[in-house]
Amino acid sequence: MDFLSSILLLCLCFISWFLIQALHRRTRIRLPPGPKPLPLIGNLFELGDRPHRSLTKLSQRYGPLISLQLGQVTTVVASSPAMAKEILRNHDQLFCNRTIADAMRVVADSLPFMPVSPTWRYHRKLCTSNLFATKVLDANHENRKAKVQELIVNVNDSMLKGLAVDIGKAAFRTTLNLLSRTIFSLDLADDSSSSSEMTREFKNIIHGMMDEAGKPNLVDYFPVLRKLDPQGRRRRFTSYYKKMIGCFESVINQRLESRKRDDYVTSNDMLDTLIGLREDEISEEDLKKPKVVEHLLLALFVAGTDTTSVTLEWAMAELLHDPKTLSKAQEELDQMIGKEKPIDESDVAKLPYLQAIIKETLRLHPVGTFLLPRKAETDVEIGDYIVPKGAQVLVNVWAIGRDPSIWDSPDSFMPERFLGLDSNQFDVMGKNFELIPFGGGRRICPGLPLAMRMLHLMLGSLINCFDWKLEVGVVPETMNLEDKFSLSLQMAQPLRAVPMPRSSN
Repeated sequence: MDFLSSILLLCLCFISWFLIQALHRRTRIRLPPGPKPLPLIGNLFELGDRPHRSLTKLSQRYGPLISLQLGQVTTVVASSPAMAKEILRNHDQLFCNRTIADAMRVVADSLPFMPVSPTWRYHRKLCTSNLFATKVLDANHENRKAKVQELIVNVNDSMLKGLAVDIGKAAFRTTLNLLSRTIFSLDLADDSSSSSEMTREFKNIIHGMMDEAGKPNLVDYFPVLRKLDPQGRRRRFTSYYKKMIGCFESVINQRLESRKRDDYVTSNDMLDTLIGLREDEISEEDLKKPKVVEHLLLALFVAGTDTTSVTLEWAMAELLHDPKTLSKAQEELDQMIGKEKPIDESDVAKLPYLQAIIKETLRLHPVGTFLLPRKAETDVEIGDYIVPKGAQVLVNVWAIGRDPSIWDSPDSFMPERFLGLDSNQFDVMGKNFELIPFGGGRRICPGLPLAMRMLHLMLGSLINCFDWKLEVGVVPETMNLEDKFSLSLQMAQPLRAVPMPRSSN
């Protein structure tokens, strides 16, 4: 009994200490306003299963900069363009590093998560110079055109058979092949049964990683539980990670064997560049470390395939939900390109309505609702408040995109809102903080230029080459447009649509 009394007294002392420290901290530092935290758990119950919506409601109540106590973690959420600008531009140097979910610690040294440093700058330069630079993208134009043509052929086969197309899956396959062709000079998903299985495996791995990283994890709120991993998220994420790394190691080893042959012809793709830099005696020493190349490839494939395919799926869903908007987009394509023709990248500049559809999709359905979490390097004053050192900092892009003080009818899909504007007004390049689906500041997504090219190319070609209808029993007015929260904001119900020949009307 004495032992139990001692344990109880110890627990009471711990709770008292925790509350006193929390109260002292809140009074000593002018934290942004927010809901009153409960003992120990803080504001965890405020999150719900769709935190982007829950935190948007809290920002409407407490203001554009709010603070929450999520277990032991102080979290600050920005939900307006002005607050996003403070974090992503004005104080970028103090918020440029990440808080990393416990499940993802195995990839903490990959490009999206490593601290800003000479190593980070080198890795980012590798990506921007060898994959996303304008001259490289222009040189790979025919690759993208060929992959979109393959997409059209596959959809045409489904049309002839009267089958519905899983839009997200078709877009994922196209984007996966484009990236693998650019990086490896091969298609990871071709028409063979083994490659079809690899496509499914890649999609399952990537979605599994997104789910495990995006779902709430007690360890992230109570680091004292880290060794236990009570929900198994780190274990499952690591399992997906190992499978993905195994795929890359297989491709790399095949290339290394090929390079040993006398008749080997350099591919001049990104993999050859990385291997060459790693073998160069005077190259950056970091590239020679184990798993560095594999981690770089992992970041490119995970970020590049899922985000693009999910955005295309949302765009098609909104067009099928509003047939008038789809017809207007097709009318533009008919006039400027000609019916039933895949579009070319050079055509996009003369297709303002198609551009507006992509912008409106990114406004209404940003794939990264909070971007990737940032961390305050020191106490930072923003307005009348202090963001304390070590705080997790989120930018609620979903809330900004639906802010009625910025957007008329914010919950409606209205591409027309972007027509007639200056080309630099409301772009997605991280300068206009009303529309920042790719982030801003030095950690803006480096794959933005490729993603925008692929989105216009795929969407324009799909709606110009085919008419579309929903499956039997599904009507536009009642189709499911609910979202599912993860590291990427996916459709709760995957979109399936039936392609048809373009009508002559």
